[in-house]
Amino acid sequence: MKRLLALICMILALSFAATTVLAADPTSSGKPQTICPVMAGKIDKKVFTDYEGKRVYFCCSQCQADFQKDPAGYVKKLEDQGVVLEKAPKTQ
Repeated sequence: MKRLLALICMILALSFAATTVLAADPTSSGKPQTICPVMAGKIDKKVFTDYEGKRVYFCCSQCQADFQKDPAGYVKKLEDQGVVLEKAPKTQ
């Protein structure tokens, strides 16, 4: 009986660990950015800013300029909504 209980506890612990790892991986969950973080309009993929290794899209250039006033706040707003931002391409 003790072995069965130990086995069940081990299975539950491994299950919890696997769930935690998968939840922390942004490629396994989340949604792509489709709305502007400033005005909530549909994004234009030609209007973007790369911030801390992430690409943030906007609906217009005015929103792109407004983003510069509080970039961390706008990124947090998107991520709090479950948005996973694209990685910015590495520049040389």
